[in-house]
Amino acid sequence: MVRIEVDPDSGFCFGVVYAIAQAEFFLDQGIKVYCLGDIVHNDKEVERLKNKGLEIIDHNTFKHLKNAIVLIRAHGEPPETYQIAKENDITLIDASCPIVLKLQNRIREVVRQAPPGSQIVIYGKPGHPEVIGLMGQIPDDSQVEKILITGEEDALKKIDFSRPIYLFSQTTKSIRSYYALGELIREEAAKRNNTNVYFNDTICRQVSNRDVKIKDFARRFDVVLFVAGKKSSNGRVLFETAKSVNPNTFFISSVNEIDLKWLENAESVGICGATSTPSWLMQQVKDFLERELNVHPV
Repeated sequence: MVRIEVDPDSGFCFGVVYAIAQAEFFLDQGIKVYCLGDIVHNDKEVERLKNKGLEIIDHNTFKHLKNAIVLIRAHGEPPETYQIAKENDITLIDASCPIVLKLQNRIREVVRQAPPGSQIVIYGKPGHPEVIGLMGQIPDDSQVEKILITGEEDALKKIDFSRPIYLFSQTTKSIRSYYALGELIREEAAKRNNTNVYFNDTICRQVSNRDVKIKDFARRFDVVLFVAGKKSSNGRVLFETAKSVNPNTFFISSVNEIDLKWLENAESVGICGATSTPSWLMQQVKDFLERELNVHPV
């Protein structure tokens, strides 16, 4: 009989749990709530909350809202969002992750204290809502330059290694790649006798610690199904982590994407996911496999 198990360490991080709890608190009272962007990078969970009455809006719609209640998701927002809310009498439910808020504060401190000509370098995914919020902490008329990089090659192209460098990262990036990037930047700056490189470890440990746990989990099974939304940056990172130790790891967003041929001759199947993957969705995958493979749950 095939053994099927859901990873108990996978699923929502506390920031996402808090944001969804805040949304449901108001929705369950019949109060109209808008959310600025997808509350989590998982289409199935977004659909569930839409069915409860949550309305997803973009920033352009937000600018024209008046006297409404709007939830700010865990990714955080730039200062402009708070200013618009104040001007338009919008009540904000601020569910920004405290780790993201702490990072935003650190960036603002550097903007205030760094010498003119310094560079604030942010390692992150272009267009990601958290990154937009981080970059927004640096005013366009600031005396420091803001630079977004996606990796080592991008860093070599965009950074002036002769000037002070303050390095930060999107909280959900790989800690391994971030530390490697920091070492490269230090080495390039040293070639120019520049010791003014300030490395800020801003990776969320609840996310980064899952690297080790998900490797341990993936090793235990013949086949692993990794469940996450296609928009999830964390999902892609953790999927590659699982696949690095178990080549028979497959990325799915729903049960409809499962190919039962993957499971031929498998005696064990592990189901895991990202920090944006709801536990009910992973359980749904388990239930589907038990039906299709005629496995009786213990």
